[in-house]
Amino acid sequence: METIESLRSRISVAEDLHSVVKTMKGLAAVSIRQYERAVESLTDYSRTIELGFQILLRQLSFVALQEETQVEGKIAAIVFGSDQGMCGPFNRQIVSHALAHFEDMSAERERLLFATVGGRVRTELEAADWPVADSFTLPGAVTGIETTVEDILVGVERWRVEQGVDQIMLFHHRPSSGASYEPRTVYLFPVDVKWISSLRERPWPTHMLPAFSMDWNDLFASLVQQYLRVVLFRALAESLASENASRLASMQAAEKNIEERIGRLRTRFHQFRQASITEELLDVVSGYEALSTE
Repeated sequence: METIESLRSRISVAEDLHSVVKTMKGLAAVSIRQYERAVESLTDYSRTIELGFQILLRQLSFVALQEETQVEGKIAAIVFGSDQGMCGPFNRQIVSHALAHFEDMSAERERLLFATVGGRVRTELEAADWPVADSFTLPGAVTGIETTVEDILVGVERWRVEQGVDQIMLFHHRPSSGASYEPRTVYLFPVDVKWISSLRERPWPTHMLPAFSMDWNDLFASLVQQYLRVVLFRALAESLASENASRLASMQAAEKNIEERIGRLRTRFHQFRQASITEELLDVVSGYEALSTE
């Protein structure tokens, strides 16, 4: 039976939960900005890599590039999700996006190899009856992104040697406006021919072209490695920012629901208290009238 004391206890619990949700909302907002700044920090480094490609690609024919990008082996899909909950449909949405992409490609099931970054997105894939060949743990902070990138690159090389993978795709969310995000597909390997073509056609920013003495193949391989690191770093940072954006949206909705519940509980508490006071006053008046008639 509902009493004033039980209502007071429920209000206290709801207020404690409201405090926790506000704290989590604040942490999510701070995390979003940290990961966004990590993405912004890649701008100059990415530009330097592109300039290096620009010089090297002037010595490589476009026909050769097209021949190198023929895909006949397996396709590896790296799906970025979350390790933690309370982020709404974040993992389900990116899995649906990845599976819809392969459905549009009419890709054969036996050619697909899935890897996940985040434990909860692995659960979503397996629930959709897609086995996961490899999985990686998400970093807990910006400082851990590079370690995860290295782990993924080791996995990528292992897939190419042992599984015959010759195409690697990334599926991750990236922040859009406010606390929203959108799914994104990135072709990690082989390097996008259209992107390379755009680099070849891009004018050099100065009147002097730099020269290099290092072997062309070694230098190109080194630039490709750096390019892969940048793409993976950006994918991780954008996915983590999106995860916190999703969590922020969930916490905002939870905060609103809790505030409404606290309001309803307080209204009932005041109604019960007023009814109790009225009942006590009536008892006093009835007792006084009974005494007066004796």
